[in-house]
Amino acid sequence: MSASVHCRAQGSCHRGHVLLALLLAAMGPPQTRGEEPLRFVLADETEWGGAVPEDVRRVLRSAGTALLEPAAESELPPLEVRARGGPIVLHERGPEGVVRIRLNTGGNLWAQYAYQFSHELCHVLCRYDRDPTGHQWFEESLCELASLFVLRRMAERWASEPPYPNWRGYAVHLAAYADERIAAARLPEGMSLADWYRANRAELTTRATDRERNTVVAVALLPLFESCPGHWAAVTSLNEAMPTAPQPFRDHLADWRRRLPAERQATVDAIAAAFGETLPRE
Repeated sequence: MSASVHCRAQGSCHRGHVLLALLLAAMGPPQTRGEEPLRFVLADETEWGGAVPEDVRRVLRSAGTALLEPAAESELPPLEVRARGGPIVLHERGPEGVVRIRLNTGGNLWAQYAYQFSHELCHVLCRYDRDPTGHQWFEESLCELASLFVLRRMAERWASEPPYPNWRGYAVHLAAYADERIAAARLPEGMSLADWYRANRAELTTRATDRERNTVVAVALLPLFESCPGHWAAVTSLNEAMPTAPQPFRDHLADWRRRLPAERQATVDAIAAAFGETLPRE
């Protein structure tokens, strides 16, 4: 999820800052509550494999809206999105606090755009940071969950209200892209997520971005979030409590719950129950 960005020569940095300032100006002023929270620019409109930049923007905005609407989010930093170099969200921010997202896509692969962008956007929604707790795998799994959730939500929306009328047919491809990944990552028959977690806990802790295991967790949690999309509102507090040393997963969840308002704590309770964890009551 992170990458180091090396400093360039002073003149090059200055030109980059000027360009980014112009791009930020094009986005307009920061949004206030009740307005559209997703502000982004394409860092280079020529690198998208022949895709029309406005088409790319419409796909990314559709994906972002599908995640941010149920999260009731209105305070994200501005984003700069590139077609290559990822998929990743960089820890090192650009001028004015811009979050830099790198995808690995191009052309008219709209389902792939949505899948990658929503994963990285979820990291931003989680207020991502370097995680010393040993549970970065959980955030990665939530972000895989975001990708599946967004694709299915976009498929429903595009079937009736696509970005362009002639894109209505893409809805089935969005759904198929998600369904293929869901089918490949279902829990074995008769196995609960809690049982699976106990068997895979060590691998998750040592390999946070094991995509196969991340997706198993995502698929297991997907019905929970689809039945109550408002659960996404809780993820904005996931990284507010950041211990400086590893901790048990139960404590990680308890710290998250402790920093949520009462009306959002049920989200963590439901997730903890799925993993077979009982959280302490204060």
